[in-house]
Amino acid sequence: MSTNPRPSGVQFPDMEIPANLVAEYVNLARIAHSPSEMVFDFARLLPPGGSPQVVSRLVMSPLGAKLFHRALTENLARYEAAFGEIHIPGEPSLADNLFQPPAPPDHS
Repeated sequence: MSTNPRPSGVQFPDMEIPANLVAEYVNLARIAHSPSEMVFDFARLLPPGGSPQVVSRLVMSPLGAKLFHRALTENLARYEAAFGEIHIPGEPSLADNLFQPPAPPDHS
């Protein structure tokens, strides 16, 4: 069951995936833009450090980027509904908020 049905009359083409397509692992992205396009550089940075290696660059119109953002948001929500919340390192958790030592009183 789809929570976001396709608009009536809109047909999406089947996508062909070339047999020689190489999937790349990326853990870093840089986004730049001009008035007419959005540029996404996807890179990989592995230990022991050094410079990240850009492995793919995608260029989209601002409209295409906004629609991609919408699709990504919807798919992340479906993923979290199926597998649980994705926690971002460094963000406070409920345990951090409940079990932190009390703050000293402010005597200013």
